[in-house]
Amino acid sequence: MESSNQIQGQPKVGKMAKAGALFLVLWGILHIWVGAAGALQYVTGDVGSLWKMLVGGKNAPFNAVQITTDAITANAQKHLILNFCLDVGGYGVLGIILAWLIFSRGSWPAYFIALIAIGICDLSFAFSMVTPGIIELNWGTVSGPIIWVIAVILIPFGLPKNK
Repeated sequence: MESSNQIQGQPKVGKMAKAGALFLVLWGILHIWVGAAGALQYVTGDVGSLWKMLVGGKNAPFNAVQITTDAITANAQKHLILNFCLDVGGYGVLGIILAWLIFSRGSWPAYFIALIAIGICDLSFAFSMVTPGIIELNWGTVSGPIIWVIAVILIPFGLPKNK
């Protein structure tokens, strides 16, 4: 007999997959926040306020980064940083959609997309921005990769076995 919260014909999703999916939701929310913060800085701030979101590490302290005063370069940089922030927010949306597919349907394809596509997002950030000291090393910059690792470790242990 199927449990009352299980959809008929859908495989049973275990607690570990559901817990991992919840970590993926948290990951998604953090990344949507980055997109929203970038959009807010784009609308209300100058190019320096956008750069402040992306630098500040030991090898790129904000006070040493030279912010352009050229209007055309500043405009191009504002758009480039906005694009980066919105892409990060888009990954957040993807993470939440994948989490729903994992939590509700036990989807192995959703897991592999989370593993690979979101892995590319987080690992490229970790190894191109955090590790070399470009962005400030703090809980906000390392929590995403840590949460992603926890999620992708837990999820397979609760997904239905392939038949």
